[in-house]
Amino acid sequence: MTIDGKLLEILCCPVTKSPVNHLTAVQLKALNAELSQGRVRNIAGDTLNDEIQEGLITESGKTIYLVKDGIPIMLEDEGINTDQLPDGVL
Repeated sequence: MTIDGKLLEILCCPVTKSPVNHLTAVQLKALNAELSQGRVRNIAGDTLNDEIQEGLITESGKTIYLVKDGIPIMLEDEGINTDQLPDGVL
């Protein structure tokens, strides 16, 4: 289930208040490759392993927020800091 465009317009990063955009199919594939290797942690420090179907990324490209069952998880500790990902992944 994809997030409605009107909802996406009002969503923002809970920390920086910057707008977010959908991860592209290429970005999702790259992120899922890293997740499958157990190399991704959320800001709280929990290792993430499950493949994701949808995600949102801040305009700066520094934080990813997962979308589960069409619901954006816009909690600071649940975000993924992209600095931990190898260059070229996103």
